[in-house]
Amino acid sequence: MREASGLARRITGVTVIVLGIDPGTANTGYGVVLAHGQRLAALDGGVIPTEAHEPLEKRLVRIHARVHDLIREHEPHAVAIEDIYFGSNARSAFSVGHARGAVMLTTGMCGLPAYSYTPQQVKQAVCGSGRAEKSQVQRMVQALLSLETTPQPDHAADALAVAICHANGAPMRAAV
Repeated sequence: MREASGLARRITGVTVIVLGIDPGTANTGYGVVLAHGQRLAALDGGVIPTEAHEPLEKRLVRIHARVHDLIREHEPHAVAIEDIYFGSNARSAFSVGHARGAVMLTTGMCGLPAYSYTPQQVKQAVCGSGRAEKSQVQRMVQALLSLETTPQPDHAADALAVAICHANGAPMRAAV
């Protein structure tokens, strides 16, 4: 008889690389996280800036090209994208939606799975509360990734948090 917790049934140290994205047409944050078992490490992070005077289609091409380069460079297993937060500004939500669409298209073209997480899910995964303040998320990302300082700019910190959120569920997804 096999025990439920016997060696053959245990989830061992799963290694996964996740590209996290905080979409936006002005600045798209990105963060690459390596997760091995319970250990996390930041491999890369920053923003993809675009110029406000550029036409939208050129800004989206810039986002697409940089995300494509990040995928080729880091070879992630998945891309985790923060969902749109509507708040009270519908125009901003549409703008974020354009950037999010460009990232999802790039992800699909590269043959990678894309996963979406609400801001509340990300905050819950990183801080233990879906109502955490932005500064608290930054400090927890710093602690979880053993960084010397809080990640800057905040778009990069948010993208790293999205990647951490996805990486935390990787062992369970691997077992299913």
